[in-house]
Amino acid sequence: MEETTTQWHLGLKPAVDLELAEERENLSYYREYSLNQQALEIDLLIIKKEGKQPIRNEIGRLFRKYNVIEYKSPKDELNIDTFYKVVAYTSLYKSYGKTVDERKADEITMTLIRKAKPVKLFQYFEEHGIPLENPYKGVYYVMEGFMFPAQIVVTKELNRQEHIWLTALTDEMQKQQMKELLDKVESFRTKFDRELAEAVLEVAIKANWQTAQELRGDGNMCEALMELMEPEINKIKETVREETKQEVTQQVTQQVTQQGIKNAIIALRVCGNGDIEIKNAIMKAYGISSNEAEKYL
Repeated sequence: MEETTTQWHLGLKPAVDLELAEERENLSYYREYSLNQQALEIDLLIIKKEGKQPIRNEIGRLFRKYNVIEYKSPKDELNIDTFYKVVAYTSLYKSYGKTVDERKADEITMTLIRKAKPVKLFQYFEEHGIPLENPYKGVYYVMEGFMFPAQIVVTKELNRQEHIWLTALTDEMQKQQMKELLDKVESFRTKFDRELAEAVLEVAIKANWQTAQELRGDGNMCEALMELMEPEINKIKETVREETKQEVTQQVTQQVTQQGIKNAIIALRVCGNGDIEIKNAIMKAYGISSNEAEKYL
């Protein structure tokens, strides 16, 4: 699929939440946090509920009370102007407290996440005498030269086994990594974690459509996807198999979420079903119109 069709930011909050799952009770997440009435937004804001307690995960170890997260998709630039833009947004967030200096500058951090290393940005830091630390693989600290301590997370350099969720936000996923991601998604038993994981999986499949297509012939892959998308996918499977024309009741239709329909479509596509077949199936299974079905496709 084209870059423009991949909504990378939809996977950011679920991926970070799963990365820091052990600290969930101590963190509050605010996706696309609005700074003001002019539609200025922070990609993700994370507020620690307990001030001084350090986070064990490498991605969150720098965190203080208020933590501004900016995500750059694989094709987005991360240069010095981008960096200063995040500094500006973070400064605005600091200044918009309910009272003067409510949000202390020394309680705020910045995190910029990108797949590839921003070589030119790092060169700029070196040329201007700004120290760059590399305490963990794929994690770079900028602790001097700016108002707020910052870290740049290069997901391509992270250990894939330890950071499976952030490394899944890539457009270069290989078949083995996609299988590992699917296995991890299937391992969740709680509804909340499962929904977060499915959101990351959806972004990964859309961004790596060719890889997903290459796995179409893998019976285990298709079987796992079908199981993963239950109960949503079961309604479509039953409709296709029985070729029934019976309409779904309004009560059942209301229980089906838009996310569930999207996940079901992805699974059916990976398993080789065409758009016409999928369209007819979801129209029958979910009681939606032809126009509504086309919107999902």
